[in-house]
Amino acid sequence: MPVFNLPGVVTASIALMMAIHAARTLLLPDDWDIRLFDALALLPVRWTLWIDPDRAQAVIDAAAKVEVPGYAEAVETYIRVFANDPEPKLWTFASYALLHGSWLHVIFNSVWLAAFGSPVARRCGAWRYGLIGLAGTVAGAALHVAIDPLSTAPLVGASAGVSALMAAAARFVFQPPAAGYGSQPWQLPPRRPPETLPELLRNRTAVTFLIIWLVTNLLFGIIALPFGAEGTTIAWDAHLGGFAVGFFLFPFVDPLSRSPR
Repeated sequence: MPVFNLPGVVTASIALMMAIHAARTLLLPDDWDIRLFDALALLPVRWTLWIDPDRAQAVIDAAAKVEVPGYAEAVETYIRVFANDPEPKLWTFASYALLHGSWLHVIFNSVWLAAFGSPVARRCGAWRYGLIGLAGTVAGAALHVAIDPLSTAPLVGASAGVSALMAAAARFVFQPPAAGYGSQPWQLPPRRPPETLPELLRNRTAVTFLIIWLVTNLLFGIIALPFGAEGTTIAWDAHLGGFAVGFFLFPFVDPLSRSPR
């Protein structure tokens, strides 16, 4: 069936996310999973303390406001451990995307990746698809750390990278039919240059999609949606950072973009 005719790189991305989560939930002992989580998840407070160790007390004060028994003490213990090994773990700005808080979380991301990553991969090729996803992942993490630097909740999930690919796809998948570009099967993107920002704003379908996406992600900041395991964070700000990078980066990597005038 055409709906399952995904590009190889998209299939591989989904398979990797599924395999990692299956291994964590079905195969790895708890202590190994904790080590993997510590090695790959992004912890904003780790970066805050690495850049400015004097903010340790501010982190403890913020943790004291969380109404969970023993939470502030656990954070204070973490800070003492971190003081002895202040490793910033630069790779976690990308590796956090490999982990997910629940099966619902990884399935949700896989569905959106299949829907919006596929047209980008078909149009741009595997390495450009990967570049957009990676740039969105890093940008989402950076914005999350900037907005919530004292957070002691780990950031996980491929949502920022998927958001970047959604934004990239929005630059061309909603284009109305136009003469001179020929017809193609529904699952293939139109072989036309991406819409400019003014053109996109005049496209009602694209504008409706963008509004729905923004409103939905604002709800992530208001309502605790059940996509993560206890103690994890699925951040709306990371989604927003990824989306913005994908939206503005796409014309620079798209092989069909208009040449500078």
